[in-house]
Amino acid sequence: MTPPLTGIVVVELGTSVAGPFGAQILGDLGATVIKVENPETGDDARSWGPPFWHGAAATFQGLNRNKQSVAVDIKDEGQRNRLRDFIIVNADVVLQNLRPGLVTRLGLDHTLIEESPELIYCNLGSFGDRGPLRDQPGYDPLMQAFGGIMSITGEAGRPPVRVGPSIIDMGAGMWSVIGILAALAQRAHTGKGCRVDTSLFETALAWMTIPAATTMASGREPGRMGTETSILAPYKAYKASDKYLIIAAGNDGLFRRLCDVLGRKEWADDDRFRTNAARVANRVVLNDMIDQIVATGTCADWIARLSAVGVPCAPLQTVDEVLSHPQTEALDMLRLAPNSVMTLMSVPLRFDGERLPFRSAPPKLGEATDDIMGTPPSK
Repeated sequence: MTPPLTGIVVVELGTSVAGPFGAQILGDLGATVIKVENPETGDDARSWGPPFWHGAAATFQGLNRNKQSVAVDIKDEGQRNRLRDFIIVNADVVLQNLRPGLVTRLGLDHTLIEESPELIYCNLGSFGDRGPLRDQPGYDPLMQAFGGIMSITGEAGRPPVRVGPSIIDMGAGMWSVIGILAALAQRAHTGKGCRVDTSLFETALAWMTIPAATTMASGREPGRMGTETSILAPYKAYKASDKYLIIAAGNDGLFRRLCDVLGRKEWADDDRFRTNAARVANRVVLNDMIDQIVATGTCADWIARLSAVGVPCAPLQTVDEVLSHPQTEALDMLRLAPNSVMTLMSVPLRFDGERLPFRSAPPKLGEATDDIMGTPPSK
């Protein structure tokens, strides 16, 4: 099939993770993505290693396929004006996540819409464009801390823990794409572009939707609960004789089935455990009893027995185990980039049952500058 965003031209004024991830999604969906990079250093993520992988840091390679790189010194007036003209004439979308205030000072901000009314301009900021912290920079761990995520991640009584993947950066990239797609749909009806705004902090707040609701409803801080959740029990990692597995008995019926598998049918009629609210109130004693039984068997044995009666469960896998699992292979999420020996993670979407192919490998710094921007005038 023809990718759905074929014909849409996106200019990425981005670096690191958030902007590049959002732009990569748009590229995966068929857009032509022009990645604007500093001629000397390129995207910061190019140097974020080891490990390095075929000419750049693995982080960069994972975030920048299906793009064309142009090297532009946006602080140079001549180069900046050429970029500005290119955007006004050619771009459907600009996605930027440069440090606060920079694009405004350089005349590359959303005011470009005045000269190109069909342009969609997306700001992916740090703390947003208003409020006392609007001029502060932002990075994923800062936002996990400031947004409250670290306060509920990890184990009680232990130091705070950062969620491993860059969920703020990548989540903000996803929100930018959602906003851009909505603006493209609106433009199809009105013929007009618009400004779209999102930020790392707003993304952190959005991830806190459920903890915020439970805190406002109860008046209590959720705290850190390891692999558990405050609203369900049993719902955590248990240690089998060889490795951990997650058991998620999220309702009364599933709990009854779990009790059968554990050989403790009487628990389902115990007043301490009869309802989810009761199990939550008595989670410590319940989890201790489950721990003792689960420890007597292997992870594979428990997975087989629980799965046979429909109790949700899963082994705790390493990255290597995930990458080599038959389910990962069946979904075709890992794909070889064109003209490349790199295997990259695909966008988690299919259309009519088919996953969109990669059109190009992550670009070398500035490799498309002359083709896209034209040969610069001689001095």
